[in-house]
This record gives sequence, C-alpha cells and structure tokens, in this order.
Amino acid sequence: MSTDTTAREQDRVAALHRLGVLGTPPEERFDRVVRLARQLFDVPTALVSLVDRDVVVHKAMAGFDQEVVPRGDSFCGTAVTQDAMLVVEDATADPRFAASRYVDQPDGLRFYAGQPLVAPGGYRVGTLCIADNRPRAFPAESAALLRDLAAWVEKELVIDSELERAAQVQAGLLPRTAPDVPGYGVAGACLPSRAVGGDFYDWAPTADGGLVLSLVDVMGKGAGAGIIAASVRAVLRGSAHGSDVGQSLARAGAVLHADLSGAGVFATAFHACLDPATGDVRYADAGHGLTALVRADGTCERLEATGLPLGVLDEPAREQRGVRLAPGDLLVTFSDGVLDLGDGTVATGLPRVVDAVRGAGSAQAAVDGVLRLAAGAAERPDDLTVVALRRD
Repeated sequence: MSTDTTAREQDRVAALHRLGVLGTPPEERFDRVVRLARQLFDVPTALVSLVDRDVVVHKAMAGFDQEVVPRGDSFCGTAVTQDAMLVVEDATADPRFAASRYVDQPDGLRFYAGQPLVAPGGYRVGTLCIADNRPRAFPAESAALLRDLAAWVEKELVIDSELERAAQVQAGLLPRTAPDVPGYGVAGACLPSRAVGGDFYDWAPTADGGLVLSLVDVMGKGAGAGIIAASVRAVLRGSAHGSDVGQSLARAGAVLHADLSGAGVFATAFHACLDPATGDVRYADAGHGLTALVRADGTCERLEATGLPLGVLDEPAREQRGVRLAPGDLLVTFSDGVLDLGDGTVATGLPRVVDAVRGAGSAQAAVDGVLRLAAGAAERPDDLTVVALRRD
C-alpha cells in the first residue's frame, strides 16, 4: 500500500470514529432502514455496515446475526474502496469473492449490492447493503432506490456527529469555574435529556462587587430548544444593568419577545443578584417558581414567580423581590426536569429537592444531592439543571 493510500485510509478511519457510532447499541432508526430494504428488494439480508481498519461492524442487521466480522471476509470492505455502488450479481463467477467463506459453500452468498455511506469530508465509512443466496440481476431503478435509502442512513449518521458538536458548544457556554465570593459557595450543573438541551445556568460578577445568578428553562428539548437557550443567554448577559435584576429581565424579555413568540416557545427564568456584604439576594422570576430558600435550621421558603415566562407577553417591567441569606442558609433553584423525576408536580418535587439539599455543607454538596435524584431515576425525560448558593 502506497504512502498516499495509507494516509487516505487513516483519514477515512478517523472520519468513521468521529461519527461516534461504533460500539453503540442497536438503534431503531437504522433497524427500520434494513427492514425496509429487505422488504423492498425481496432479499433475505440487509445491513448497515461500518468499515473500521480491520473489522466491519454491523450497526443494523436484518437476516444476519454476526455483529462484527473480519474486514477481509466482508464484501463491504471492498465496497468502501470504490466510488460507485458495488454490485455482484453472482459471486461464484467473480474472482474477487468466489473463494470467500460466505460464498464457497452450498447455499452461500451469491448476490450482493452495497452503496457506500459517505461521511463529512467525503470519506466512505460503510455501506447500506443487501444480499441474497441466489444470483440475480440488479436493474438501474433498483440501484437508484438503494442509493436513496443509503442517503437516509447518511443523514442519520451525520445528525449524531452534528449533535455531538452542538453539545460540546453548548457545554462550553456554561460556567467553567465557580466564582470566588468570600463567605459564599456557588455551584451548578446541567444535564440535557438529549445531546442538546434547552436549560442553562450562568453567573457573573457585577461592577459593584455583587454576583448575578441565572437559571433559564426553554420550553422543549433537543437542538431547537438549545438554539433558543443560547439566544436567551446572550441577550440576558447583554441586558445586565447593575444589581437591578428586575430591569435586566424586563430588558431581556423585550428583546426576546418577538423571537420567542414567533417560534411558538417560551422560557422561564430565575435571575438574581447577591450583595455579599449583607447576604441580600434580589431576584426576579419569569414564570419559574422553582426556587427554595433552605434555612440553616432546616426550615424552607419557596420563592414564587414574580411574572409570566419570557415570550408570553412583552412586559414593560418586572417585579423585583428580595430575601436575605444568613450564615448556613442555602438558596437552590432548579428546572422542571427535576419534577419529572417524580410525578411532575411541585407539591411532590419541591419537598424532594429540599430533602436532598437540607444539611448540605456546601453549595456543591447541595447540587450533588439533587443530581443523586436523577441517578436513581429509571429515565430522565427532560433537561435537568440546578444552581445552589450557600452562605458559609
């Protein structure tokens, strides 16, 4: 193998691995394609194959039961080396495959058609293929149909790659370190239910030495909600107006209203500012209502919403309220994904969160307590985000 050929093969294998689908469980979106292909072409076998360096991994199988086979034994290993579809009408008459262990046996493989799957960058990383133990012709209209089905598979493969990149970008928008506020601890976490979610949290220092905290929950899940969440974050940061969180939230709502209502979505938000010298927390709540002040003695106070969610009405002003953190007090705010771990109600979910954080010796311990609720859940149907602020 020449140096150029070796380099191209290395790049091809790297492109396959970037898709992030090797070693993953079976998925209905690919299984559906091979079931359809087997039915449309009236063949016993259809596969979505991913050609690695030395092996071929079958991401989806219909009529075949070997998930991994040596590349040298697979027709697909040859198919990815050429631009066009590989069609073998009678493998016993083809010197490339006549001696294959899948062909050289009674009732062995005779017919094969494999359309290369092309990943970003133009690399052929696998095939959608069909096979039969009888020789058969494969007319142009059948080849066109197989190419169409393969294009469907290619889109599904790229979606995974794009979502992974989007998830990396979204994770990069979250705070990377906790702020250093003497006498206080701050922590947060965000767990999207999918690769990309509609929740986010943020914090930033103010010019007068305070600290602004935000938690926003965009209606919905997935990439669409993630795009809206990024927009809300940018606008909310740009609308900061000192420690007047009511005015900041009103300004953000005015900018976002047309976009949110036009997209048919809304976002709830808890936006607060801490004065470290006094422990005073001024907050404005746009339809969120999932914030609790847990006192050092274990008692709890729920901080109610002070207005409607962003995108519902263009409210010219937002009410600002205040509480004071005494030493040992904890403020915790969370998204409704926490409620969905139970019966979905505040009446049940809020006490569960309070129990999870009560007695926490730090803000991080409080966040960990809420995350443990998710770890014990059978499924996580919605994004889950939590932020905790504790006065030492």
